[in-house]
Amino acid sequence: MDELATWAQVFGLSLTVAQLDQFAAYESLLLAWNERIALTTIREPHDIRVRHFLDSLTCATVTGPLDDLSLIDVGSGAGFPGLPLKILYPGLRLTLVDSVAKKARFLELVAAELGLQNVTVVVERAETLGRDSAFREQFDWATARAVAELRILVEYLLPLCRVGGALLAQKGESGTAEMAAAAEAIEQLGGGEPRISTIHLPGLERTHNLIIVPKIRATDDRYPRRPGIPTKRPL
Repeated sequence: MDELATWAQVFGLSLTVAQLDQFAAYESLLLAWNERIALTTIREPHDIRVRHFLDSLTCATVTGPLDDLSLIDVGSGAGFPGLPLKILYPGLRLTLVDSVAKKARFLELVAAELGLQNVTVVVERAETLGRDSAFREQFDWATARAVAELRILVEYLLPLCRVGGALLAQKGESGTAEMAAAAEAIEQLGGGEPRISTIHLPGLERTHNLIIVPKIRATDDRYPRRPGIPTKRPL
């Protein structure tokens, strides 16, 4: 895991020996469980460290320190970016959301095996949580990676952000175009002016973009719409 520590330092992030041990345990669990359920198509340890762990950690370059803040990670799958951010900032109050129960069980196991506190795993659709008072407008940050086009994603995430919080979407090279296409949806859902930060991961040619949308006013009660509707009819 020394290479992960070295890469993280390039982004101004420091990992302790204990945190590197947690990442090593996470990697072992991911590889073992991936034999049973489809968690990732990335199976080489080097690639896992760059394309999953480091890619997730780069979110901290735009969020800043997350200790004592709340973050909800929608469509978390194998735990990215939520769990690496939790390892980096142990004081983070983390909620992981996935609609697939088997993936949720994996997330619970990782949190338990790594000794992570204040991690909640929820099996539910984002549209349903966005209308639940226990989740609606409760979080400092709402994140997602490779879940949906940004026009759809903002309807999943912005209702979960408190006013003064923000959403963070991890995107590839389409990030700039998606951000422009989502302008109307962002405005409708209570979002402010979005910004984009470009990340270059070691050994990878493809551009990675972090899109940040601040929540500047409460989301209208009409949103999010019923499960499936944002995908069928994006704003």
